[in-house]
Amino acid sequence: MRTSCPCWRRRCRPGPRRAGCTRSEPTLPPPPCRGSRASPRAPCRPLWTLAITLPPAPSWRTTLSTSWGRWVNGSCLWATIPGKTSSLKSSTALCRSRPLTSKTCTRWTTASCSTSTPPVSAVVGDDWDVLVAHFLGVDHCGHRFGPDHPAMADKLTQMDGVIRSVMERLQDDTLLVVMGDHGMTDTGDHGGESQKETDAALFLYSPSAIFPGPPTEDEPDVVPQTDLVPTLALLLGIPIPFSSVGQVLLPLFPPQEQNQGAVRRLSQLEALWINTKQVHRFLQTYSSLSSDIPPESLSELKLLFSRLSSDYLGSVGAGLPPSPHLSSSLQAYLTSVRDTCRATWARFNPAKMAAGLAVLTFACLACFVMSELSAVLTEEKRLGLKAPVAAAITIGVIAAAAVQLVARGYVEAVWCLAAGAFASEALFLWRAWRLNRPAVLKNGAKVSKLSARRLLAPSLAVPLLRCASLLSDSYVIYEGRVVTFLLLSLALYVPVRLNWDGHLVPLTPDPLKSAGLLPSPALTLAAVRKESGSLIGCLGGLVLCACVSLSFHGCREEQGGCTPSPFLSPLSRLQDSQLKNLYYILSVVSLGVSAYLLRLWLCHYGNLNSSGGTAFAARWVLPLLCVCAGLHWAVSATREDGFRKLAELIRVAQLALPRAAFALLGLGLCLIWADPLTVFLKTRAAASARSPALPPRYRASTGISPQAELRHLIPQIYQHMRRSLEDGETGGGGEEDGRPAVEAYGLGTVYSAPLLLLCGLLGVGLLLLHPEGMALAFLLLLLEMAALLHIHAAAANLRRSPAAKTGVFSVAWTPVVLWSLAASQFFHSTGHLPTFPSIQWGAAFVGFPDGHSGTVLPACLVTLNTFASHILFAVGCPLLLFWPLVREVRGSRGVKGHGEEGEDAVMEMRLREKPQQFSAALLQLSTRYLFILGAQVFSSVCAAAILRRHLMVWKVFAPKLLFEASGFVVSCCFLLIGVTLVLRVDVAVGRWFKRLIPDASRTRLLGFSYKLPH
Repeated sequence: MRTSCPCWRRRCRPGPRRAGCTRSEPTLPPPPCRGSRASPRAPCRPLWTLAITLPPAPSWRTTLSTSWGRWVNGSCLWATIPGKTSSLKSSTALCRSRPLTSKTCTRWTTASCSTSTPPVSAVVGDDWDVLVAHFLGVDHCGHRFGPDHPAMADKLTQMDGVIRSVMERLQDDTLLVVMGDHGMTDTGDHGGESQKETDAALFLYSPSAIFPGPPTEDEPDVVPQTDLVPTLALLLGIPIPFSSVGQVLLPLFPPQEQNQGAVRRLSQLEALWINTKQVHRFLQTYSSLSSDIPPESLSELKLLFSRLSSDYLGSVGAGLPPSPHLSSSLQAYLTSVRDTCRATWARFNPAKMAAGLAVLTFACLACFVMSELSAVLTEEKRLGLKAPVAAAITIGVIAAAAVQLVARGYVEAVWCLAAGAFASEALFLWRAWRLNRPAVLKNGAKVSKLSARRLLAPSLAVPLLRCASLLSDSYVIYEGRVVTFLLLSLALYVPVRLNWDGHLVPLTPDPLKSAGLLPSPALTLAAVRKESGSLIGCLGGLVLCACVSLSFHGCREEQGGCTPSPFLSPLSRLQDSQLKNLYYILSVVSLGVSAYLLRLWLCHYGNLNSSGGTAFAARWVLPLLCVCAGLHWAVSATREDGFRKLAELIRVAQLALPRAAFALLGLGLCLIWADPLTVFLKTRAAASARSPALPPRYRASTGISPQAELRHLIPQIYQHMRRSLEDGETGGGGEEDGRPAVEAYGLGTVYSAPLLLLCGLLGVGLLLLHPEGMALAFLLLLLEMAALLHIHAAAANLRRSPAAKTGVFSVAWTPVVLWSLAASQFFHSTGHLPTFPSIQWGAAFVGFPDGHSGTVLPACLVTLNTFASHILFAVGCPLLLFWPLVREVRGSRGVKGHGEEGEDAVMEMRLREKPQQFSAALLQLSTRYLFILGAQVFSSVCAAAILRRHLMVWKVFAPKLLFEASGFVVSCCFLLIGVTLVLRVDVAVGRWFKRLIPDASRTRLLGFSYKLPH
């Protein structure tokens, strides 16, 4: 209602698209309670005060200067754009800032700063056209205490004083607008759809009488928030923003008959016509690019605009007064456009949301069930995993076709896909439930029942907590640091749990155990000390890498005081030559160290002795790829005007070097896939047999097929190899016919070596798509992967994993969760954020500086750049299965007759002894990793669906969902590549063993020596 003073008050209701506000939650202690109780209908928060100097006439090229302030816990940040010196197009580039300390307002509840704050003092000057002040005190107070707390009354009293002081200093040609962007509930929250949350206050005041007269009955008490944009734009004399669908507030403009005088302003009809033309232009452009607006509604709106345009232009051209109903017709048109757009843009389908959540839920459950029943699903006597999957897919296709037939083709394709997916997942879970019985494998090991209690394991509490936290916008904004904290917390849990179980600290020798009256411990005291020290050392390295990786984070728009990492800027943008050289040297050294560490590992385990394709890629392709990357960085960092005579050569180098690197990367990947074995065979003349040859446990005379014979014979060959090592044979046990013996180098790491090399090649290729400074971040990624693998292996050795005794291979939940957290951590530590402005679009032009003719290749390059950490950790996920075998302790005190170290470790060849358990462990590891990633996608979907009306849904939750879903798809693809490579190596190993055993000599005993690394 309008008061006696020349002001106007209305309630403002937010529109379908609301801009988010940046705020910092207060950390101050609660203020003392004093004053009267606040009104339940407290003004909305945060409070915006906008003072506008009205121009004498509308102008499309006006001088605009803004001064704005923002209060965060009592401090103000103040910036000024000088006016009266430049046009609107260039004035924003002349910004100067002057930060003020918190001494201006030491407490966000005190009223001492009501008249000394910069907005109040700046009103007196005449060097501004627009002044905006954003007060966050009401917002903080509402969040902390609610609208009915006495502290809110104190804050409102303070704000009343600020507004009163501003009103006393206003000039006659100034309009004061006090508004809020949202309301609050009785508990101080907002973001929902209730009236208390969507209604906000709107107050306008001017010292001079600019309002036409008393309010009429047809003036609404509530106006949409979108109406503020065109109203303020026309009052400033600038064009209405193109995408605005708001309607001007007519009470702020004089009627046509009252718009006479020395200073003429826009009349109500003129303002409506300008507004109508702008909305129609936007509607035409939008409808030409998108088809989501119903065609019948679009045609009606176009026809209505044509009629209104003829009426208005006809009356203006003839100099006749406009029709009395023209103004209301224009308002009706604007209202129709806004309602149509609102119905299109703010339309949600709860049924589809529920169906999608159901499909995701069943998919996550299917992954969990497969991980727990992997041993049962891979049994030879059963049909295995193929039958349930095939039946589920068949039922899914039938269900989708049935839905389409019943509906006679009128059902959307998405519903058919949902029905098929849901039916297939339900059938698979039903089949798995029937298999949920106690099972005993051939080796006597028992497979535990499927139980939901496993979800309550301490290691799964961290990902579940993270999934629940995705409902908070503050968590998503600071996710990079929070994920680092969760990673380190879970890593510290590993030694704490080992110490709790008595495995970390070596126990004091017991005389009863030494006498043989009690069983001896699994490891010697020296071995326990060594593994404990390795675990603690790797844990320290993990903490160091994680802390240093925080230096490579980017900054979101919501993080006010954040400064992005200087390593995110390409070297070509650095002006300081010394700093540029330092960054370049650091990048090249980091790349060289990464390649050196990888080659050192391969050389240590004997994998570089081979002459195959994988060893060739490690010896030549990897170094050449690093050289191309270093040269490309040097050329890219060269200034365009630095070497004018070599400009053409530099341009060619910028084109050729990255493409040569991509070609080398493709060559290396093809070599790894074509010849993945890194085993070197050395034959030598058999020495005189010093012991009689042991007969094989399996003979070919039983009448079993050659395929089954070979499957059983290969483990027996390796068993003889182990016995030959135990008996101290140096020349190998030869046959009576003098057949030569064999030494195999690199056989103990035959699975992990090509996988590590694949990660190394992909890492260098992905690094090319990043700024040069990210080389150190990729080195930290490699070191953190190694630290996690060593922590996992040391923990398995200290627990003395049952794989060494029963042959049951398994990867616990803790290392899988750590692996997934590390992937998310390095997504942020490589400069990426789940926001669209943070996408590094420059990756699309690496090797293609002149652009692309299509969109597929640049999209792939940007995707590889964005999800580099997801790719590397997904490809390297099978290493969690191999690393405990690679780092297995060579012996145990409990095995007698084998020397000081006891039984020799056979490393990854232990997997060949139990091929069925190998398949089960690989399936379990993959599905557990997918379950963790799927749970994150599910929680992101829940957050976006539940908070679809939240203030920050399009700013925080929707982008997070898109990035999480895209990362899940990329991770699934490259996890499949990693697992496929492992299976490819397994097939190659089988063929390698088959070549050593000719068909005519399968019943003979082959002397075999296995070369362990020195």
